[in-house]
Amino acid sequence: MNYTKPAVSVADQIITLKNRGLVISDEAKAASYLSNISYYRLRAYTFPFQDNTDPNHPFIEKVCFEDIINLYVFDRQFRLFVLDAIEKIEISMRTQIIYQWAMSHGSHWHLDGSLFRYSVQFAKDFTRLQQEVDRSVETFIEHYKNKYSNPPEPPCWMSLEVSSFGLLSLMFRNLKFGSEKKAITKYYGLPDVAILESWMHSFSNIRNICAHHGRLWNRRLTAHIKLPNRPLNPFINNQHVLPYKIYATLCCMKYILDIISPSNTFKEKLKSLMATCPLAQEKEMGFPKDWKNENFWQ
Repeated sequence: MNYTKPAVSVADQIITLKNRGLVISDEAKAASYLSNISYYRLRAYTFPFQDNTDPNHPFIEKVCFEDIINLYVFDRQFRLFVLDAIEKIEISMRTQIIYQWAMSHGSHWHLDGSLFRYSVQFAKDFTRLQQEVDRSVETFIEHYKNKYSNPPEPPCWMSLEVSSFGLLSLMFRNLKFGSEKKAITKYYGLPDVAILESWMHSFSNIRNICAHHGRLWNRRLTAHIKLPNRPLNPFINNQHVLPYKIYATLCCMKYILDIISPSNTFKEKLKSLMATCPLAQEKEMGFPKDWKNENFWQ
């Protein structure tokens, strides 16, 4: 099947939205927004309010263009909030992984395939790590390459410092279970390493969404979070929490932050931000109605 849809002018985009039932009171303002935020990007925010089984995509409830823009702006602020939290978590997890294996296996443990479960995956990750190190413009990488020839690869505290969080997550998952994984899992107050691996995978996935300006509101996450039944520290009552919605991951972020940064203000900032969520859309992010009443958020 060939794609034959033509490009549509901003003026015609406005006509289309109005014909579908979106209330637009200020067309000049709408044109200004659509000139800087693509119609296709905004479509992700109008989608839940439309009948998408109908080829004309009519709006099924009264929604204003300003409501959609407010939702878009909220999502942008929400992404920045989440990205700030993940930065702290990522740096902590990166530090722990480098430290635990370096103390047991030396400066270049990341080159030792015997420490990893699957050799094919190790080879793939190692090649990717080499590429990321080669692309790095960090001074300490350049210094190592200019001064040392053996091993040709920088030590773990340099190489893994410039790796992506996604690659670090894959490498951690592939590492064999031993005292190092046990120590890190215990450090983060979790009963099972598989839970920590799922958290790292989810955090790295969400970090990439945020870094590429993707939508978090109403998103069904592909990297499902595993919720612990018996965490070592206070946690939510997760019986009815959806593991593929952002609320579940936010709970896990707070759990980690409470360990690595006990004086953090994550819960206060989240409550304040969610109070501004337009169109009563908390539920689309997986938030239970009474989430703020749980002891975990007090």
